[in-house]
Amino acid sequence: MKMKKQMLCLALAGMTLLGIAACGQSTEETAGIVDTETVTNDLAANKAVIETVDDLSGKRIGVQLGTTGDIYASDYEGDDAGTIIERYNKGADAVQALKQGKIDCVIIDEQPALAFVEQNRGLKILEEEFALEDYAFMVAKENDELLVRVNESLAELKEEGVLDSIKKNYVGAETEVGKYPYEPADIERINGTLTVATNAEFPPSEYYEESKITGMDMDIMQAVCDKLGMELQIEDMAFDSIISAVSTGKVDIGAAGFTVTEERKKNVNFSDTYTTSKQVIIVVDETAEIESAGFVEKFYDNFIKEQRYMYLLRGLGNTLLITIFAVMIGIVLGFLIAIVRTNHDRNGGLALLNAICKTYLTIVRGTPVMIQLLIIYYVIFRSINTGKMVVAVIAFGLNSAAYVAEIVRSGIMAVDIGQFEAGRSLGLTYKQTMISIIMPQAVKNILPALCNEFISLLKETSISGYIGLMDLTKGGDIIRSVTYEAFMPLIAVAIIYLIIVMGLSKIVNLLERKLRNNER
Repeated sequence: MKMKKQMLCLALAGMTLLGIAACGQSTEETAGIVDTETVTNDLAANKAVIETVDDLSGKRIGVQLGTTGDIYASDYEGDDAGTIIERYNKGADAVQALKQGKIDCVIIDEQPALAFVEQNRGLKILEEEFALEDYAFMVAKENDELLVRVNESLAELKEEGVLDSIKKNYVGAETEVGKYPYEPADIERINGTLTVATNAEFPPSEYYEESKITGMDMDIMQAVCDKLGMELQIEDMAFDSIISAVSTGKVDIGAAGFTVTEERKKNVNFSDTYTTSKQVIIVVDETAEIESAGFVEKFYDNFIKEQRYMYLLRGLGNTLLITIFAVMIGIVLGFLIAIVRTNHDRNGGLALLNAICKTYLTIVRGTPVMIQLLIIYYVIFRSINTGKMVVAVIAFGLNSAAYVAEIVRSGIMAVDIGQFEAGRSLGLTYKQTMISIIMPQAVKNILPALCNEFISLLKETSISGYIGLMDLTKGGDIIRSVTYEAFMPLIAVAIIYLIIVMGLSKIVNLLERKLRNNER
């Protein structure tokens, strides 16, 4: 009977989430109805069809954060016409916002734009280009030797016709696309590994296909590795994180359709250009007839096709691993800090350790966990080649320890001082009194708060994608970038988190019940 009730609760929770998402309005959007009504008329009056670049003034323009489109569109920001630039972490998110009417157009690279329009009916690309640009690969400032070798390889590949062949395979004529796949050379790769950072959400330059990152840029990088006798290793991360990863030495090369700009050249060096592209404008095609896919078709495309559910499973595995090991660090370090702080509060001892602990707590509790993760990855571990999983565990563990410490300290201080004095009067040492008398009572009191901290930690790991680590949320993002469907991947991720949290809450309830029974 209990199992049936639990299953019913899960089903109802899932249906509730589906209903909320289907409505297409978040709580924040609903709360903002009064505010948005005041600008609705202005937007309607400004809703003239965008046919040329001259029509952009006064519109809501969507761009991907850190891209060339973002740089160029920024010139319109703050003009007298009231142009608004909406910046998104992913190009697919900007396109989704355009389809939902949240913005008027999207400025993005031509080749990804062609893929977006092909996969999203009801959109079109304006004939007039927004800007021309040349693509190149990025190398760290101090890595001149690698830059020379990459340029030499690109020159050889161009002379041999390999570059043209790769480009025709992805962006050639209709009769050429897919007809010239690049095959890695069968050679000994004795010169190590070339680590390439990309943002695999820009088809056909870089994207996921059958759980593998592929695309024009990746094939060129593979060809360069064949010339250098190196193994290719690709790391997928947020576009605006790639320059930091290259400049700090976390990766060797950045390859994600980067345009050479003076601002970027201050932080990294660029290889010779390997192709020319342009920035284009995507708008809604008012004349297009849109056929909506059915639920079964969408479910198949999002999870079954090419075994895309594996992104969620791999991400879930990493999320659980990060959470488990971070919890261990949080508990051990948190309890130690709590004991130091409690000892100082009651006895005035360990003054130096207490000062260090207070400083640590102030810094960690006073800064966002995402900033801490990025600082640990790009600054503290800048010159240390540590796996991303280890960095994530350390970052989340240190963050959790600060909150666990305060929770434990409050639990210890809540135990009547007479309990401590009674233990000492019986001849127990300070350590024995804490372990045998104080801690058991404190743990029982703080168990609910401790559980909430661990649940929060589980959900906080969803930002691991900022350092290119595949977690559950990142898995859903990859599916979204491939299918351009936001509803199902997001709801699937939300339901998985919900089930895990409900399971953890159930375990804690059982522990609390057992502790209460022991008191009888």
